[in-house]
Amino acid sequence: MSSLPLESIIFTSEPISLKILNQLLLPHETTFTSINSIEDGHTAIKTMQVRGAPAIGIVAALTLAVDLVRKHKDSYFRTPDDILSDVKKSLDFLRTARPTAVNLFRTVDDLSVLVEERTKKKDSIDDIIEAVVRTGKQMLRDDQKVNTAIGSCGADYIYDSVNRHEKKMKILTHCNTGSLATGGYGTALGIIRSLYFKGHLMHAYFTETRPYNQGARLTAYELLSDDIPSTMICDSMAAALMSKTEIDAIVLGADRVARNGDTANKIGTCQLAIVAKYYGVKFIVAAPTSSIDLNTLSGKEIIIEERSGEEVVKVAGLREDNGEYGKVLTTPRNVNVWNPSFDVTPATLITAIVTEYGIITKNPDTNEFPDLAEILMKLKATKQQE
Repeated sequence: MSSLPLESIIFTSEPISLKILNQLLLPHETTFTSINSIEDGHTAIKTMQVRGAPAIGIVAALTLAVDLVRKHKDSYFRTPDDILSDVKKSLDFLRTARPTAVNLFRTVDDLSVLVEERTKKKDSIDDIIEAVVRTGKQMLRDDQKVNTAIGSCGADYIYDSVNRHEKKMKILTHCNTGSLATGGYGTALGIIRSLYFKGHLMHAYFTETRPYNQGARLTAYELLSDDIPSTMICDSMAAALMSKTEIDAIVLGADRVARNGDTANKIGTCQLAIVAKYYGVKFIVAAPTSSIDLNTLSGKEIIIEERSGEEVVKVAGLREDNGEYGKVLTTPRNVNVWNPSFDVTPATLITAIVTEYGIITKNPDTNEFPDLAEILMKLKATKQQE
């Protein structure tokens, strides 16, 4: 496969254009979908053509930018107040696309404040729209830098804390947390990439990640693209793997981290944490600070998205006989299905949280994380002094 960097979000400002890689069709089709309106962006996020907390936030911002430029060309706005009213309506709609990933809500809130402040300052229509465009572009650039920092920092932490006699390590991951889920490089998969490029990785294991098979379809696609030695397992095989193979660490991403460290992530994460605890394997969450929600005190307050049972009972793929893409029903018709997209892993089961500013670890005496607001402030201050 190609060794070129994977891109799931392509944005240009002259002329303005937003295309997202339709991840529902991967790995068999590489198709980019144009996003021309708020409705297009909402559909792409809700149907998981684009997914991953960082990518969702970025696409929401760039969708608003594209939508505003298009409407302005059609003389839709007469005054800055018209823009403010339209933006609030558009952002309220985008907010409904998916309820769990905090990045989407943070993006919506930040853009709403931005446009409101610009309107109060009596900025022109052109200036307000340009500010939104700049913000979206900056989010994409910043996320790439953040992920590279998380990858390097996390790789060094794992190597220093779990490495035995400088041997190469075996890492297990879940879902997809790479370039396809972010603005580029990835969070947890970025750590795996960094370990590999630093010469510290022996093998990466990844779960298929039912029911949408993000591991089987997307993580496999990325690891093969980078020629990283890897093996897929079914979600139910993790305990068996850890009983037979010395796994050095489990590394995953996060859709929302509460202030106490409780973490919402792809369904199946919590059971991996329980198994890791039994086998004494470090369980590490890779999360940009944009995914840490200091306003949510614990995991009990996190709303867990529940999706259609069709995603569980039907499997999409290519038929071997004719190469056609389609879905296959794997269960009796009308079977009852419960399909939560995420679960919450208690902070007590998490070893460390890797951010772009550094590593957050727990107090060994209490097995609790320090207040994340305070520790993030200290980490940022330390980073700025370097």
